[in-house]
Amino acid sequence: MPFTPEELPPGSRPFFEDAAGHVWTPVYMHGCSFAPEIFYDRMLNFIRNPNLNSSWLFRADILHDDDSQGSEVGQGAATISPAEPPLHPDIQGFQQRRSLVRRLIPGNEQRDAPMDQTCAFYTSAEPEGRFKSLVLYIPHSSEPEDIPFYHPKVRGIAHLHEWNSISKEGRISIHFLAYPEVSVHDQKLVRIAYHLLEILDKHGRGQVEGYVKRVHHDVIVPRAKFQDRFAKLKGKYARRLIKEWTESTDPSKHVFEDLSIAAFLMELWADMYKDGTFPGFVDIGCGNGLLVYILNQEGFLGWGFDARERKSWKKYSSPVSCSPSGTSLETRLLLPSIVPKDNLIEESEGLGTCSIHDGVFPPGTFIISNHADELTPWTPIVATVSECPFIMIPCCSHSLTADKFRAPAPRDKTKPKSQYASLVDWVTCIAEDCGWEVETEMLRIPSTRNTGLLGRKRTRHTKSVDLLKLLEKYGGVEGYYANVAKLLKIGAQGH
Repeated sequence: MPFTPEELPPGSRPFFEDAAGHVWTPVYMHGCSFAPEIFYDRMLNFIRNPNLNSSWLFRADILHDDDSQGSEVGQGAATISPAEPPLHPDIQGFQQRRSLVRRLIPGNEQRDAPMDQTCAFYTSAEPEGRFKSLVLYIPHSSEPEDIPFYHPKVRGIAHLHEWNSISKEGRISIHFLAYPEVSVHDQKLVRIAYHLLEILDKHGRGQVEGYVKRVHHDVIVPRAKFQDRFAKLKGKYARRLIKEWTESTDPSKHVFEDLSIAAFLMELWADMYKDGTFPGFVDIGCGNGLLVYILNQEGFLGWGFDARERKSWKKYSSPVSCSPSGTSLETRLLLPSIVPKDNLIEESEGLGTCSIHDGVFPPGTFIISNHADELTPWTPIVATVSECPFIMIPCCSHSLTADKFRAPAPRDKTKPKSQYASLVDWVTCIAEDCGWEVETEMLRIPSTRNTGLLGRKRTRHTKSVDLLKLLEKYGGVEGYYANVAKLLKIGAQGH
């Protein structure tokens, strides 16, 4: 059914009664086709993921859960402090089934502080197959001025699900417990109630209709660790980097994207190298150099190169001992040593005396290939040659010859047959044939090209991989040097 909720007028009778005499005012209601178990499942998911209801929130850290079977206290959270006892009022005719205390973590803690909140589940069985489920959100704040920006100025929020097991019909509704000085029918609160009910209706219907989530975040790095690191980097760098932006591109998008990738990499490396020394990194196709700059500023030393220099390099470049020239950003072309020398002889005219790199790096160097375009399919190959772990974030599709290219449809027929999905699967195939175990992370970055492919574990030794046969299998490399020469000309024109 289409979402056409009924707004309840001021003075409407409460749908349930609080034993302490508090009035829970109904605001919106709507029919539903999903049973109590789906309501319970969706509400538990909203509690764990408050970002589904508010873009101002990163996540919720679970501080208390009295369900011993489903308890997830502290899972994934970077730091957990003792929680206040749960706040769960007595609701007449209902039995309390479960209570949790969550800490709401905002995206910007410089503007708003985290807030603890009780989430309490209740049920009520009635004659003739009728069943009610109730979930209350109770902020641990006594005054409206203590309520942060990202939460409505109310003492409590209620989601009520009513169900007839015989007719298989139900109703959902949103209710507010107001502060005396705040009207529940304030237009802002009314809009919030509408939004909460709409999201519940959408997710409940989706589960009934068999919706299966296809995108899974936080597989490699826990969400809490990533978000805490990202928040620190954002507070430290974002305002200055946006203000000082020298490129013609959108500063907000690029700054937040690179801060996000840096946060992911820093947490990844903290885990990978917790028992040893960080080996350094190289960013192939580093573009504006911002990611290299952030990582170096945070003590993760490395360097990057690209076919042409960017204006921002003057601000972001710094001395590093690990690069060939001793600076963190260099103008270089990647001419992999694995390319047959016949191609080099026939096609290298026009390269002149420009700086080139043969794609051989010190073993263990972490290779970053972030939207590296022509270099993306080469990433797992040069990583194999050098015995280096890598991450590649594919963007535009190019073959091994650096020509624009439409990859074949994904092997998994359930995946979309988009050009991007095809590219991701194709470069994954190359990495797997190179002997890498490929781990996938859908990165939390402001880009639709957000698939991160990580290679840090081998399925077989590098010496067992016939790379020349692999190059032939994936279309060969004839014309690669000629296309690289075009990049050099474009770079020269850019100056």
